[in-house]
Amino acid sequence: MAGPAFRAAAVRVRVPASSANLGPGFDSLGLALGLYDDVVVRVADSGLNIDIAGEGADNLPRDESHLLIRSMRTAFDLLGGQPRGLEVVCANRIPHGRGLGSSSAAICAGIVAARAVTIGGENKLDDTALLELATEIEGHPDNVAACLLGGFTLAWMDGGAARAIRMEPGESVVPVVFVPSKPVLTETARGLLPRTVPHADAAVNAGRAALLVEALTRRPELLLPATEDRLHQEYRSPAMPQSVDLVNRLRADGVPAVISGAGPTVLALADNGTADKVALLAGEGWAANRLALDSAGASVLPLGG
Repeated sequence: MAGPAFRAAAVRVRVPASSANLGPGFDSLGLALGLYDDVVVRVADSGLNIDIAGEGADNLPRDESHLLIRSMRTAFDLLGGQPRGLEVVCANRIPHGRGLGSSSAAICAGIVAARAVTIGGENKLDDTALLELATEIEGHPDNVAACLLGGFTLAWMDGGAARAIRMEPGESVVPVVFVPSKPVLTETARGLLPRTVPHADAAVNAGRAALLVEALTRRPELLLPATEDRLHQEYRSPAMPQSVDLVNRLRADGVPAVISGAGPTVLALADNGTADKVALLAGEGWAANRLALDSAGASVLPLGG
């Protein structure tokens, strides 16, 4: 059987950063942020050439072990076969190891690019299959759902298959991220979580997660109570004490703040009137950035756009 045909022209894929959990929505809720990695991929006659600029340029591998390449290879297998060669250019802006979905961005960029350079790729690997594949590679669906779909996402597993719905966050919500200088490995942060939690804490989180859907889409005045968490943030404090302390200080000032993903970045959900002031609250040692909400998710864009 003949293998797939590939486009001669290069394709450009843009993927957003994402913040998962958002307080109570552990491993289920995600928010796409207006901070992007760009990848340009061209099928070549032979070999593998990778150029990386920006985040990770000094330490990311430039061979088959790169997460983006591994994700592309997995997608190509599902699409019918591997190309003879690849030329890949990465422009990375999402910080690594900070809880802003950099690994999910690499995975999503890889599988979307593989589909885009394969003629008829969308017929062989539809959007549902993309989510399932990204989740299989990443291990959980919260970040990859937000990265692929954009907006505010709710993801879950159904019989071993990943599923997600996209919701529109309120236009008044302005994310502010506080990024520390040192990373924390996701495996380290997850390793601090207990095997069981008190029933009362689980009940509180269930109610807060449900409230967060209403607060983030329609009633932002409820974001402070809606972002309360009792399942993971305090347990992770030994790995990121400054981050948890910042969350507690911001919340004491009435600012809805959470650990972004597995941390150590802190995410505050402000509005146009307060975002600039909130960005000044962390003090030294933090890179504070006011971001837009991303509504597009992973996108194939014109090369010159």
